[in-house]
Amino acid sequence: MAEEHMAGNDNSIFIGGKPFMNYVTAVVMQFTTKNAEEVILKARGKFISRAVDVAEVAAKRFLEGNAGIKDIKIDSEEFTNKEGKNVRVSTIEITLAKK
Repeated sequence: MAEEHMAGNDNSIFIGGKPFMNYVTAVVMQFTTKNAEEVILKARGKFISRAVDVAEVAAKRFLEGNAGIKDIKIDSEEFTNKEGKNVRVSTIEITLAKK
């Protein structure tokens, strides 16, 4: 169910089941190598807490205060699961930006 790809040019990172540090590294690389002004972490359901952890570790430990949380958007999506039931899942978007 988790979307685990990195979008190319819109600086979005979809948080899923990959190892935690993969996401932290991806955030740091967006800011350092690709010189992005902001990076958006997106997650749904059980991966929301992981997105929060990635944002905190990337901003505080690796970017050492050079980037921080600019915005947080929460929402929910409704979709039909494999059993045909309508299911609602929470979503989050955390925008990190250079300071």
